[in-house]
Amino acid sequence: MRRTIPALLLATTLALTACGGAEQASTGGLEKPVIKVGALPIPDAAALYIAQSKGYFKEEGLTVEPITIQGGAVALPQIKSGALDISHTNYVSTFLAASRGEKVKVVGDLYGAAPDTFDLMVAKDSPIQALADLKGRTILVNTLNNIGTLAVTSTLKSAGVAPGEVKFIEKPFPDMGNALAAGQADAAWLTEPFITATQVQPGLRVLADTMTGPTADLPIAAWMATDEWVAKNPRTLAAFQRAIGKAQKLAAGDRKAVEAVIPSYSKIDKTAVTKITLGSFPTDLDAAKLQRVADLMLEFGYLKQPLDVKTLLVSPTG
Repeated sequence: MRRTIPALLLATTLALTACGGAEQASTGGLEKPVIKVGALPIPDAAALYIAQSKGYFKEEGLTVEPITIQGGAVALPQIKSGALDISHTNYVSTFLAASRGEKVKVVGDLYGAAPDTFDLMVAKDSPIQALADLKGRTILVNTLNNIGTLAVTSTLKSAGVAPGEVKFIEKPFPDMGNALAAGQADAAWLTEPFITATQVQPGLRVLADTMTGPTADLPIAAWMATDEWVAKNPRTLAAFQRAIGKAQKLAAGDRKAVEAVIPSYSKIDKTAVTKITLGSFPTDLDAAKLQRVADLMLEFGYLKQPLDVKTLLVSPTG
């Protein structure tokens, strides 16, 4: 009996080890095979939904649960708490958080500006006809101290309107059109698909393109995670980066692939999506291009001292 019990324990241990090994193999050795990823319901995040629909995450042994967010600044507490593993963000919010000591990393580029992809808009019957008319007015942005406020501030400077001469109020993109129509603000900073949608209903017009001059072709959005999450989940991160990178390349070269997924996560139908203006879908993390954002932030006082963006980037390893 004394010999039988140890033998039974050994057999049980080996069986459990084998089961654990099989489970690890089935998930590709990922530390966390199921992750929650925050995303805004705008074209920027198209690669996430392309990767879902094409099975790119599944090929990596990864299950991704998309969670709708309002903006990168709002998502930061969620990735810190673990409610999100990775999140869509904008570079301004992320660089600002890093400058304040937040331990965050950029793990993938997502979206870049193009002409008329981020516009200042007003109601069709608004008396505001020029940028200078916005002095003393209220402007809606999806979150404060983000790419929107920076782009608007830079644009208004060209018209002689100083940063402190306008008031910014937060409002989710889908609600901005109705808010303007109801007189809750004087202008709104909108991106697609809402630029196209709101020119039809409830009826807005473009006042200015905010991605010209110093902000032309500006990097806009990225994927972020905390330093701790990156350190604890290197294989999971690599799997995510491979899958999202594959989808990003498809988005960069095939507009139809982008159009096919946008109606699945945004409030725009299949007909309207063919009319929207799209920005760029970068396929690598280019530190030199991203440095432009940090330098512009320094110019307008978002940063108190220069920020070397290379320290925040975690590029795919292959």
